Amino acid sequence: MGKIEPMSRRAALIVNPHAGGGRAEAALPRVEARLGELGVAFHTERTRSLEHACELAAAAAEAGEVAVTLSGDGLIGAVAGTLRRLDGAVLGVLPGGRGNDFARVAGIPLDPEAACDVIANGVERPLDVGEVAQDGGRTFVGIASLGFDSDANRIANEAPARLGRLVYAYGALRALATWKPAAFVVDVDGERHAFSGWSVAAANSKAYGGGMYLAPDAELDDGALDVVLTSRTGKVRFLRVLPRVFKGTHVTEPTCTVLRGREVHVSADRGFTVYADGDPIGSLPVTIRAVPGALKVLLPR
Repeated sequence: MGKIEPMSRRAALIVNPHAGGGRAEAALPRVEARLGELGVAFHTERTRSLEHACELAAAAAEAGEVAVTLSGDGLIGAVAGTLRRLDGAVLGVLPGGRGNDFARVAGIPLDPEAACDVIANGVERPLDVGEVAQDGGRTFVGIASLGFDSDANRIANEAPARLGRLVYAYGALRALATWKPAAFVVDVDGERHAFSGWSVAAANSKAYGGGMYLAPDAELDDGALDVVLTSRTGKVRFLRVLPRVFKGTHVTEPTCTVLRGREVHVSADRGFTVYADGDPIGSLPVTIRAVPGALKVLLPR
């Protein structure tokens, strides 16, 4: 399969019609019109499930097309898991979800119509992905987290779509009411860290939750994960610090520790679901790895 050149770029537009509470479907007419204006030869495919989206992405790669997602980060992560294993496959991203953190960090415009220019004229760049070593290896593009984040993500996913980006703050506030600290054991490249507290996160990217810069120094192409440990503090203090996550300044707090490594193993004194890109992706105990340069993505020039 040869490299896909900009002037001959063909694409399969993979749309999650339910993403962002229908935002992707609502944006679709403008996106199709813009891609046509830009001379991109494309066909539109609506997904029925994450598995179906992966099938569509594989078929696109086999046909020499860019697999372009119009969706949220969950579908991007799932499709990335398929494309990283296919020689010559390329991912294009049009933001259509609630958080759109991958696009935000990668420099892709958050307006899906404006982001069409990247599909037409962008350049292919290799980016890292993260992998949760369960069920044959589950791929994510953003941040895998657990603990308090497990409760907050579950509540956010059950919340009304009308909340938009606020759904993640809503999830955190609701989870806070019943949260009790957990004891975690975290091994980062073989170095052990045990603590009591709130959460553990393995970050391939800087942001999650609609612009919360949990790992402000993480990079999509540095071959490593930034591991953020949030240790025990009172709920009132936690609430005061929480808004600082949107600027990434929370990492100066003494209760926040940031490590860096290629492989992370996490266990705890009770069970937690691991979430990444907004979706459940594993359970404890878990091993999470960085996979350097695993995915080719169209990015702005």
